[in-house]
Amino acid sequence: MSSSTGPASGLPVRMPRPRQSGRHRRPEPVSAPEGAPPLVLAVPGVPSAASLSVAEEVLSIARSELPGLDARIGFAEKAEEELPALETVLAGADAAASEESGAPSAIVVPLLAGPDSAQLRGIRQTVLSSGSGAELTDVLGPHPLLAEAVHVRLSEAGLARADRARLFTVATAADGIVLTTVGGEEAVQTAGITGMLLSARLAVPVLAAALDEDGAVAATAERLLEAGSRQLALAPCLIGPEIPEGLLESASKEAGCPAAEPLGAYPAIGKLVLSTYMTAAGVDPQRSGQQSPAH
Repeated sequence: MSSSTGPASGLPVRMPRPRQSGRHRRPEPVSAPEGAPPLVLAVPGVPSAASLSVAEEVLSIARSELPGLDARIGFAEKAEEELPALETVLAGADAAASEESGAPSAIVVPLLAGPDSAQLRGIRQTVLSSGSGAELTDVLGPHPLLAEAVHVRLSEAGLARADRARLFTVATAADGIVLTTVGGEEAVQTAGITGMLLSARLAVPVLAAALDEDGAVAATAERLLEAGSRQLALAPCLIGPEIPEGLLESASKEAGCPAAEPLGAYPAIGKLVLSTYMTAAGVDPQRSGQQSPAH
């Protein structure tokens, strides 16, 4: 029983934990530096509410990693009034302020896992024609975090073990993966790098193929079967908005195997978007919140 002045004698008193010092001290939370250019997420594909939802979730993850981040969404293709168009978002960028500071008016990050040449060409043309002084970054892949994201989506679909270290097996686990992408040969080669990382994680063969190339997925599936695989799965190395409607489903039927979901707003996507932005903007995560980045 306690008294008005504190706990009864003999009961432990919980004291505040002392602040940790030295090299094991937890890093202080950082925030976006003052004057940093806004991050504009360029969303490819046909504008839709579903794509907007994915983009909003991705930016929510980025903001949680860097509080105070000015992040905006712009659709690369012509959008309806309620869906912000990239050209409209860039028109609002402060080109005069960027000229004065020497920094870009905005950092445009394409929401693309791989180099889709047609999508990138359209985004680049919009950035250039805007006259805003914005800077366009590279795409998000290849990167080990993309391999992690694909692995998670496969495991969620029951097509792969969540962890190789676990002893139990998944009856529906695939022994051969077709890693799908869109955007031509360069995109397939880039996805192939992520595929090698995924193969190392799953200990099964992984081959990349283009969803938007007639017969490519079925031909790649046949190669895996000829090499000894018996249970295949399709795994999109794609975020989602860039996939033409119905293309993944038709490829799955053509190859005769199930497909995992696109990467969507998996946390790694938000972190890759932020990392790409910070590199382009010259933002030092160790010194954020103190001053604007130097250029």
